[in-house]
Amino acid sequence: MSQDKFEQIHGSKAPIKAWIKGVPLEEAAKQQLLNVANMPFIHKHVAVMPDVHYGMGATIGSVIPTVSAVIPAAVGVDIGCGMCAVQTTLTANDLPESLGPMRSAIEKVVPHGRTSGRGNKRDKGAWNEVPENARKQWRKSLDAGFDLLTQKHNVLKNTNNIKHLGTLGTGNHFIEVCLDEADRVWIMLHSGSRGVGNRIGTYFIELAKQDMRKHNVNIPDIDLAYLSEGTDHFNDYVEAVEWAQNFARINREVMMTAVLKAMRQLPGIRQFKADKMMVNCHHNYVNREVHFGVECLVTRKGAVRAGKDEMGIIPGSMGARSYIVRGKGNPQSFESCSHGAGRIMSRTKAKKMFSLADHELATEGVECRKDKDVIDETPMAYKDIDAVMRAQSDLVDIVHTLKQIVCVKG
Repeated sequence: MSQDKFEQIHGSKAPIKAWIKGVPLEEAAKQQLLNVANMPFIHKHVAVMPDVHYGMGATIGSVIPTVSAVIPAAVGVDIGCGMCAVQTTLTANDLPESLGPMRSAIEKVVPHGRTSGRGNKRDKGAWNEVPENARKQWRKSLDAGFDLLTQKHNVLKNTNNIKHLGTLGTGNHFIEVCLDEADRVWIMLHSGSRGVGNRIGTYFIELAKQDMRKHNVNIPDIDLAYLSEGTDHFNDYVEAVEWAQNFARINREVMMTAVLKAMRQLPGIRQFKADKMMVNCHHNYVNREVHFGVECLVTRKGAVRAGKDEMGIIPGSMGARSYIVRGKGNPQSFESCSHGAGRIMSRTKAKKMFSLADHELATEGVECRKDKDVIDETPMAYKDIDAVMRAQSDLVDIVHTLKQIVCVKG
């Protein structure tokens, strides 16, 4: 393995190892890292990815290993958010000159943006685009644990989880058609557990805060409220998170199935196959793992597992490259890598700083939205993805480099 490229951030009880060479780290994010590393249950150290930026309680782009406790706000409210990508047998030469109809076909089968107020027919989305046998299998998987959760926690009922299955959402969620270094066509998408994940996350974050107040626990930030192992809330949260992560994975599979079906029905597109080796990975989640000889709960808040030879996806922005990567299994990062480029400014600041003309120039050559409502997602609001990749060259190897030609945004 190549020499580790992390830097040490000093001033906390537990060490902080940060892969941030050549990329910015804002002071507010640094303080959040110090706060997390001062929590009493951190295992070994906190690992910081090069896409790190300010988040709720803990930074996005951090790996937090804990023993006998979990921080719900560190996992966040988009539980199981992640990426899915598949290589097809199509090449650039198989695509039509105008990509507008392809974008429209994808937008038609996968609801995107804010689905509230659009009616139940709209919300059913891509769920109805997949084969009946697949729907039955996925539904059985989702029903398995959810009834028990709702019996314990009535607030989790009526979450529209099935209606939201196969919907993209808004913000930085997207579906892209990309070309790799050999002009082969890929489909890539980014989404998570939608409304039900938000409900679960919000509910248990508040329960953790109530526990802190009840027991007069002194923590540097109330958003670092935690649940202790052995308590009912802890056990219920772990079960709920596992369910939401499964929902998020299936949500991506449903959308991918629908997108492939829509593309196959486009006039002039020859019949094609999708690679069976689909990459589907979370980057907002918690998982039980063994590191440095100890079983711990690893929270990856905006980070991807990058175990030895494990495949992952690191997307850029609407106008930048994305990467299919193979993990190197670096133990110092808890076998993790970044989940993307990472924002360098807030959505509000991006809207004030950049014009529609700026956005149009940055996304030139990409069939995508070019209106004022997506300026907060413009490429300039993100870090340089190439600098991010250089900073973590000891964590992953690049297998494929992708450049989007179609981008669907919520």
